Amino acid sequence: MVRHGRTEWSAAGRHTSTTDVPLLPEGEEVARELAPRLAEVDFAQVLTSPRLRARRTAELAGFAEAEVDDDLAEWAYGDYEGTTTEEIREHDPGWTIWTHPVPGGESAEQVRARLDRVVARVRVVDGRSLVFGHGHALRALAARWLGRPVGTGQYLQLDTATLSILGYEREHPVLHRWNAP
Repeated sequence: MVRHGRTEWSAAGRHTSTTDVPLLPEGEEVARELAPRLAEVDFAQVLTSPRLRARRTAELAGFAEAEVDDDLAEWAYGDYEGTTTEEIREHDPGWTIWTHPVPGGESAEQVRARLDRVVARVRVVDGRSLVFGHGHALRALAARWLGRPVGTGQYLQLDTATLSILGYEREHPVLHRWNAP
């Protein structure tokens, strides 16, 4: 799994789901730096979120032909799109995406349903899969890979343009590597 490179909104801590914010120059550079590492691996399937920032990260990392999968889109923030957690907490103290509702956005159950489809899709492929996506959705995807509730993602902090590896130890889903630069 690769989280997209840095954007102006991710740098400012603004919740970014449906707004197509481009990568910052440093976000593009870090995405390019992933290319040699990822080129060493043979991937049977490469998927990306439909959002520009994820597709551009895939392209710069050497996967311009990544297949768009709408299920990899970021958690829909609804009325909170473009705001920071601090701004949300001014009227909803203690709010987090993991524990509170998102007015006009997706519920944890909706996110679970679509990320479970991604997990199912990856598990039937003969070979390795690579996915490009977003912070909250990829954290939730890792939780679902492990068979845990979406809310488990709150314990998996994820930086931009990082590589994480999910796999198996014997027949058990595991986290092999997390948040590697």
